[in-house]
Amino acid sequence: MAKILIIDDERSIRNTLKDILGYEKYKVDEAENGLDGVDKIRNNKYDAILCDIKMPQMDGIEVLEKAMILTDAPVIMISGHGNIETAVEAIKKGAFDFIAKPLDLNRLLITIRNALDKSNLISETKKLKKQVSKNWEMIGESEALNSIRDMIDRVAPTDARVLITGENGTGKELVARQLFEKSKRSHAPFIEVNCAAIPSELIESQLFGHEKGSFTSAIKMRKGDFEQAHGGTIFLDEIGDMSLSAQAKVLRALQENKITRVGGEKDIAVDVRVLAATNKNLKELIASGKFREDLYHRLSVILIHVPALRERKDDIPILTEHFMQQTCENNGKPVLPFEEKAIEQLKEMPWTGNIRELRNVVERLAILCDNQITGEDVEKFVQPLNY
Repeated sequence: MAKILIIDDERSIRNTLKDILGYEKYKVDEAENGLDGVDKIRNNKYDAILCDIKMPQMDGIEVLEKAMILTDAPVIMISGHGNIETAVEAIKKGAFDFIAKPLDLNRLLITIRNALDKSNLISETKKLKKQVSKNWEMIGESEALNSIRDMIDRVAPTDARVLITGENGTGKELVARQLFEKSKRSHAPFIEVNCAAIPSELIESQLFGHEKGSFTSAIKMRKGDFEQAHGGTIFLDEIGDMSLSAQAKVLRALQENKITRVGGEKDIAVDVRVLAATNKNLKELIASGKFREDLYHRLSVILIHVPALRERKDDIPILTEHFMQQTCENNGKPVLPFEEKAIEQLKEMPWTGNIRELRNVVERLAILCDNQITGEDVEKFVQPLNY
């Protein structure tokens, strides 16, 4: 049952609205002035708020401003003294709608239903964001990982470019996602580009877009990833595999905050934060002429190196437990505990595929084993298959 707060200094208005909304099966709270209303908003959860504008002590616009800080509930302003300027001000400050008195009850009920739909949508979006954020959680308590967390907390709120290095499977994308989630751009797009997966002849079109007719298959204009990431963040994964011609254009985009579509002549301004990652040694690529040194220096304002799993073995027990819970939850199976001997054997493995390999191993053990993961299970299902 949706819960609605009515803030109005006229008792007759409150009583009328309470009767109507009660008849519609809504739960209703009342506040006779703005101060009381703000206090109720602070201490209760409401699905929608109806608020008068002209009230003693604190008017409705002040209540609205405080409500925008205290709650996500949509606020519907109601007033018998309102004019267009007041309505526009209320909407600009975040009100869901403005309804003049005397109230049209049909319009009021429709507006409340729409407001509740918005409230439900916000709640669902928050749940989904929370689930997505959990997918990018960094698991572990090793000194190396905590050092990376500290670096992320320092760097994320800035617009500094970050180069993330480390072997395949170490979790470079998790670092990029954490930098994005904790940044001022977290509400904006996050565009991920796997430079190794895109053929060299298509990478420029992918990044910068193309004009219609610029090449044989360009049947219509296409915005590139830099344009799509405008206002947000672009993550260039495996940047060591990018062609030299594309590198030159990325360098220009970083220097001038402008791009030009393939086949186009017009400069397009872009406001994008760039994160990059690679498993290659870029200094060796620079020495062999395969990577631009000036681009390296542009990208590496902040360097974050993600250690291999063999360098943070103390995290293996935490990671195995986490992956076991994930796997069993996804497959509707009971969580299997690890015998101490099994954990010690897992710690001794070289883990050339790093965390990605460990996840696969735990999933295999969860599916093939019964009751408990023993040292014998590790010998039987992991070591002979992996090494």
